[in-house]
Amino acid sequence: MQDLEPGERPPRQSLENPFYYLENFQQVLDWVGVRHGDLLDEAERAFLDRFPRLPRASRALLVRMAMRKGRLFRAGKLRYAEIGCPLEAAAPLIAEGWVEAAPALGLDELFGLLTKGEIAQAFGLPAKLRKDELRAALAAEAEPPRPLAEWCPALPERVLGLAIDGLCERLRLMFFGNLRQDWSEFVLADLGIYRYEQVPFSAESRAFHSRRELDDYLHLQRCRERFEAGAAPDAVLAGIPAEPYANPWLERRRGKLLFRLAQQHERDGNWPEALRLHAGNRYPEARQRCIRMLERCAQVEAALELALAAEAAPESEAEAQQLERLLPRLRRALGQPPVPRRAARRVERLDLRLPQPAAGVEWAVREHLDRPEAPVHYVENTLLNSLLGLLCWEAIFAPLPGAFFHPFHSGPADLTRPDFAERRREPFERCLARLDDGSHHEAILRTFAEKHGLQSPFVAWGLLDEPLLRQALACIPARHLRLVFERLLRDVKANRSGLPDLIQFWPEEARYRMIEVKGPGDRLQDNQCRWLDYALEHGIPVAVCYVQWAEEPR
Repeated sequence: MQDLEPGERPPRQSLENPFYYLENFQQVLDWVGVRHGDLLDEAERAFLDRFPRLPRASRALLVRMAMRKGRLFRAGKLRYAEIGCPLEAAAPLIAEGWVEAAPALGLDELFGLLTKGEIAQAFGLPAKLRKDELRAALAAEAEPPRPLAEWCPALPERVLGLAIDGLCERLRLMFFGNLRQDWSEFVLADLGIYRYEQVPFSAESRAFHSRRELDDYLHLQRCRERFEAGAAPDAVLAGIPAEPYANPWLERRRGKLLFRLAQQHERDGNWPEALRLHAGNRYPEARQRCIRMLERCAQVEAALELALAAEAAPESEAEAQQLERLLPRLRRALGQPPVPRRAARRVERLDLRLPQPAAGVEWAVREHLDRPEAPVHYVENTLLNSLLGLLCWEAIFAPLPGAFFHPFHSGPADLTRPDFAERRREPFERCLARLDDGSHHEAILRTFAEKHGLQSPFVAWGLLDEPLLRQALACIPARHLRLVFERLLRDVKANRSGLPDLIQFWPEEARYRMIEVKGPGDRLQDNQCRWLDYALEHGIPVAVCYVQWAEEPR
C-alpha cells in the first residue's frame, strides 16, 4: 500500500471485502510507520516489515485475534470462512513467535475457555454443579499452569495464544493517541454511522513525540487497570512516579489517578493519607478535597488558610462556589465573626401541579406550557452548545499541532484542557465577531447544511432541525449568545452541562426564556446553580419550574 500524504484519510474499504479488517489494520501499520517510525524499537520495526510478507490467511487470523477480547482463544472459535483452517493459518505466526501454539493455562484461564461440562469431565466432578461451584470445588488446588492438552487429554481442541497483544496495543495507542478508541472506528466510518470532519495536519502532528511518553502513558494505564481491578491504593501508589511529568497531558493523567486513589482513602476513612495525596496534587478539585480533609483531621486553621488562598485565586467557578459554603463553616469553627455574604439573586419561579406522565417530568412541563404562539422545546444542554459548535466550527476544527493526528477525531484532542480557547483565540474571535454584525444567522445555517452529520463535540445533530435553529436565531439576541458562548469556552468540560432543560420562544415578540425543571424532591445541582446565577447576572431570561404530582402515574 502506498504511503498516505499528511492529513490524508485512509481510503474507505467496502465491507463486502471479507478482508476489510486486514486492510484497515495494514493502514494503521503504514500510518504508524510513516508518522511514528522514530518511536519504534527494532522488534516493532521488524513486525511492520515482516507482517505484509506472510500469507493473507495468516495475517487475517492474527488481526482477528488482535481485535478480539483477551489473548487466549480456542482454535474452534477462530473459524472464519475467508481464513479457512485456523491451525494452518497459525503455523507461520507461530514460526514468527507472534502466536503461541500451546500456551500454559492457569485454572482461571482454563475456566474462561472451557464449558461447564468440559470442566466437570476434566476433573471428574458432578456435571450438575454450576461453573462457580466447580471453581469453588477446586479452590484449594494449586496446580501449576500447563497446556490444554495436559489439563484435558481427551478434549479434541487446541488453544492459541496471542503473543504480541502488547505490541498491538502500542500500535493502536500511537495511531489514536488514546486507548478508548479501537479498530471498530474503521468499520463505523465505512458503514457511514460515524462521519468525521477532514482536518489537514502535518506528518509531525501526533500525540506522542518520544518513546518515553508512550512508555509513561502505558505505565499509567497499567496502574489504573490495577486500581480498577481492586488492588489496594497503596499498592497502586507504589507504581506511580513521585515526581510530576514534564508533559502536561501525562501529568494530568497522573494527577487524575492520584485523585482517585485519595478518594478511595477517603471512603476507607484513611483521612491522613487522603490529605497527603490531595496536598501534593495539582489536579482540579484536589485543593478543595485537601481543605475538607484538613477540616476532618481537625486542622481547621490550616484549612481556613488554604481556603482563603483559594478564594483569592479560585481555579474555577466550581471551586469558588464550594468556598462560599465552606468558608463560613470554618470561620464558625474558629470562633471568628461571620463575613457578610453577597445576596442571592432571585430567579423567576414557576409552581405547577400536573398529572404524572409515563415520560419524564421535563416532557410533562413542556406539554403543559407549549402553545402555538409560544412553542416549548426540550433541549437541555444541546441547543446552545450546538449553536456554538455551528458558529465556531472553523475555530473548533482549526488544524493546530497536537489537536488532530488521525482521521477519526470527533473533536480536538485538547478540547477539555484549560488552554483550549486561548490556543484558538484568533479564530474564535473571528467567529464570534459575526454576532456583532448579524451575519451569525447565515453562518450557523450554512454550517448546519454543509456539515450535517459530521461528528462534533458540541453539535447534537439528532435533536436539531432547521425550524428549531431559525426560531432560536430569531428569538435569542446576539448579545445573549455571545455571553453564553464565552462562558462555555472559559471551561468547556465544566460548562457544557448544567444548562436549563427547556426553552420557550415567542417568535412574534422575538423573545425567549429558558426553564430548568425540578420534579418532586429534586434539587438544583451545583453546575445548574452556576448557570442560573450567570444568566441572572447578565439579564438572560431564565426560570425554575417546580412540579408536584396531582395523581398517580397514568
